[in-house]
Amino acid sequence: MKRRVVVTGMGAVTPIGNNVEDFWAGIREGKVGIGPITKFDTTDYKVKIAAQVKDFVAKDLMDFKAAKRMEAFSQYAVAAAKEAFAQSGLDMEKEDPYRVGVIVGSGIGGLDCMEREHSKILEKGPSRVNPLTVPLMICNMAAGNVAIQLGCKGKCTNVVTACATGTHSIGDGFRAILCGDADVILAGGAESSITPVGVAGFTALTALTESTDPLRASIPFDKDRSGFVIGEGAGVVVLEELEHARKRGAKILAEVVGYGATCDAYHITSPAEDGSGAAKAMSLAMEEAGIEPSEVDYINAHGTSTHHNDLFETRAIKLAFGEAAKKVKINSTKSMIGHLLGAAGGVEFIVCVKSILDGFIHQTVGTREADPECDLNYMIGAPAKQEVRYALTNSLGFGGHNATLLVKKYEE
Repeated sequence: MKRRVVVTGMGAVTPIGNNVEDFWAGIREGKVGIGPITKFDTTDYKVKIAAQVKDFVAKDLMDFKAAKRMEAFSQYAVAAAKEAFAQSGLDMEKEDPYRVGVIVGSGIGGLDCMEREHSKILEKGPSRVNPLTVPLMICNMAAGNVAIQLGCKGKCTNVVTACATGTHSIGDGFRAILCGDADVILAGGAESSITPVGVAGFTALTALTESTDPLRASIPFDKDRSGFVIGEGAGVVVLEELEHARKRGAKILAEVVGYGATCDAYHITSPAEDGSGAAKAMSLAMEEAGIEPSEVDYINAHGTSTHHNDLFETRAIKLAFGEAAKKVKINSTKSMIGHLLGAAGGVEFIVCVKSILDGFIHQTVGTREADPECDLNYMIGAPAKQEVRYALTNSLGFGGHNATLLVKKYEE
């Protein structure tokens, strides 16, 4: 009998709410979490805005001593994982800890730490560097810290595929359970790279918008889009083998039924222009689930608000969906929370589950007039209330990494 994988817990730290309830309330009301950068002085920077996490106090959410030994991306991951774990109702004393794993990735890791300690070397010499620099900085520490805090002794890995990190992590967690490596996986992504190097680097690449209007900065698929808004946060979910969840009477939120992962093998930053790589990832996810494109109710697009992504992702959807592309509802959560890089896929997966549970597809906020070449239904102007049985989410990362997950309303 084929194993089935369900979602039993979710946790989020985002620019519009530091837990799933607050985040989802913000999504429903179309709240935009973008504003002036306060993490460093942007006087000499062309880009002045970002989607920062607000009012996050690590010591209120985890052990103070442990929090001091984590960079922000790890703190966000631990906070989100603890929320997801609490919702799942798992009790580690009743579990075989070697059957509970963690796959939480970060695209960049502790960039802030790297910059801070490098400045110390230049100003005060190498002997003044923090002894914990390396464990603070390396990006597998989100997964490591989650495992330590929750006592998960199973498979513990870290996917690093830029903006596709969170989605690949959940996909790999799904696969790990399907093939029997684990019964439970905490999966997702975390990121905190709103730093001088992060902002200057993406600006030099001309990837970020220079707009200063928070409500017209992240405008996916809009004819006036001019780049993405850098964001931060974490999204972590508890994935569980169905029988394992049933045995302990867990509340099941949704089922993961398909995962597609491909590479464009084309360009280091641009997606393939015909959208073929992303289209294949979507097709693979639908094939695994055994469904036709016409059965997908909703796509949470990668939708970054860059010229290339939105155009090529539109082409990809047309390629994968054919005639059904005209009917499916598509939105971009990045219109409200910016681009959470390695955490984006985790948070956007949570949006898919909540859309299924609530029968609600959010608006792509801020987008007014779609680019003539982006001619699908991007939920411009208003959200929709409707049953969502199948939701598909895309993440496309620099390097040509494509990841798609297909989530289904749970049915016995």
